[in-house]
Amino acid sequence: MDPSNADEPRKRAARACDSCYKRKIKCDAAVPQCNWCSHHNIPCTFDRVVHRKRKGGDDEGRPKVSRLSERISRIERLLAENLTRHQISECEDTSQSPRASTTASNSPSTHQPPDSSARVHFAGKELGVISLLTGTPFLFPEGRAWIEARTGQSISIDRLSPARAPWEKERGQSFNTLLMNMNALNPFELPDFGVLQVHLEAFKASKVMRRIFPIIDFELFDETIRTAYKHPGPTFGYGQASARVCVIVFITFVSRLPLVKEMVAALNMTPVDHDLLATRAQFLMPQVLQESPSLDSAQALTILTLVELSAGNMQATNYYAGITARLIFMLGGNIPDGQAYSFDKRRQQKDQQLRNLFWICYTMDKDISLRTGQPPTISDENCDLTLPPGYLERAFLDVEDEDAPFLGPVFPFDLRLSIIKSRAHRELYSVSSLRKSDAELLKSIRELDDELEEWRLSVPPTWRPTMSFSPETSDPNMGMHSVLLRLNYHLCMAIIHQASGRCKSWMEGQSGMVDGVSSSMALSVEASRSSLCYLEAAEHVVVDGVFWTLIFYPMSALLTIFCSILQNPLDPHSREDLDRLKVATVMMERVFSRKLPENELVHFKMVADFVTELKRLAECAIDKAWAEQRASHMAK
Repeated sequence: MDPSNADEPRKRAARACDSCYKRKIKCDAAVPQCNWCSHHNIPCTFDRVVHRKRKGGDDEGRPKVSRLSERISRIERLLAENLTRHQISECEDTSQSPRASTTASNSPSTHQPPDSSARVHFAGKELGVISLLTGTPFLFPEGRAWIEARTGQSISIDRLSPARAPWEKERGQSFNTLLMNMNALNPFELPDFGVLQVHLEAFKASKVMRRIFPIIDFELFDETIRTAYKHPGPTFGYGQASARVCVIVFITFVSRLPLVKEMVAALNMTPVDHDLLATRAQFLMPQVLQESPSLDSAQALTILTLVELSAGNMQATNYYAGITARLIFMLGGNIPDGQAYSFDKRRQQKDQQLRNLFWICYTMDKDISLRTGQPPTISDENCDLTLPPGYLERAFLDVEDEDAPFLGPVFPFDLRLSIIKSRAHRELYSVSSLRKSDAELLKSIRELDDELEEWRLSVPPTWRPTMSFSPETSDPNMGMHSVLLRLNYHLCMAIIHQASGRCKSWMEGQSGMVDGVSSSMALSVEASRSSLCYLEAAEHVVVDGVFWTLIFYPMSALLTIFCSILQNPLDPHSREDLDRLKVATVMMERVFSRKLPENELVHFKMVADFVTELKRLAECAIDKAWAEQRASHMAK
């Protein structure tokens, strides 16, 4: 072959004439005319040019393997160039900072935490990590060294950095026992229909619970009940597992209501076993996940997540919250379409209930991410966060008035606070936010603080949280809804300003920046003080069964105050904060332990031991600082 003609079109004898080829019919290629052309009396030609494509090539004749190789080579070249520039930039930064080499060798970041963890900073010090799987605080060697240096004491790792968080319930052993008992019971058996009726009537009568937890729509739930009890035996049809679990977890959740206990006692009924019912629901969960996504399955998982959260089982809560979010997304609850079914009342009811489940799941998701350090499952970018119609008008009515008409749900927390929590995690605690400079970090803190203050000022004056709470401050609407509102406001204030502890300015001694980050950190500490003061003042309105729901708030506040004492032991507020640590255990015992069943008091003892160790170390830090100051004055 002549290489010079390689790119020219190649001609060959066509098997079909031009007319037959155009019409895609079989040609007999007879000479001088094929049968078709002869029959229609038209010229029979073979003039068209045929392009032969090389196997595995493109229009330019290059093999696909060659094109792929070129792309890979180009990508590798670009990566190499970027890596070189990055290394040069790092070398320049290192050469310009005489302290960089020594700081790098002594930095806590040289001890890489597990992938499933979030770093804990305070005043420029990286103390340790929070396990994303358990929420447990683990101290780095540098964190332990800092605490020991400030206190002059060796710390009790078992108490201060335990194998799991003292405010998380350990359910594994009891769960295994219940599973073993399932062998003697029918795990598919539904509670007696009369028991369901008692719990359903109690939930209908409790307008407060319906406002805060809109877990069912009564008309739609009637369909669920009929489906669940259609075949009450050990076998059931497709779609019935979701209905059964929905009924079981509904009874489990509602059985904690005081009104239910009164009704059960009046009827001489045996109270339901919460743990046994929850275990039975979990036993059925594989069948639920094999069925198509439905409102029943979304309700079942939402209520089960609430049950596990209220019981302190954070690991199970984490798992179920993630599955619930996925189910709601698959059903479209994250982006409602109010116009699509305007003609169908029943479809509108289902969409409204699905939207209620979305908001419950959204608030839980943001709360769980703060408790565990784990990234939220639900990203705001994929959701329509338009508030429910009429929400702002009813959010601050007397939610706890049973005689007030039911106007719609208000949910456990103000939905706008949950949105602020979500943005706080994204802007301050996400992986991408860790790369922010001090200026960028402080800008985000300032913007979030402005957003939180805008929310506070939008709250009616009688419900509006004060920026700082003291025993002299009054709250005319004090109740459980107000408790959750205030504690979440102070928590948002604390987590927003705690992020300033990550600023490099603490170590670099930039006076202007240090003033800014110090003020931000002071706001975080003051918010933590307010949380403890408000919880103590609200002791008389805390209802039974909320230990696992509320314990996170005072524990988070105590850790912040403890770190503040160690950072500034000579500060005039340190003695007052030490007194707060001293009375914290007694205060929490008054608020919580009398509400706990006997089999859970062991968990409160773990909390008490944790706080006792914080108090001991904080007192040592203050005594050590004053002793050093006196010795310094005497030496002069």
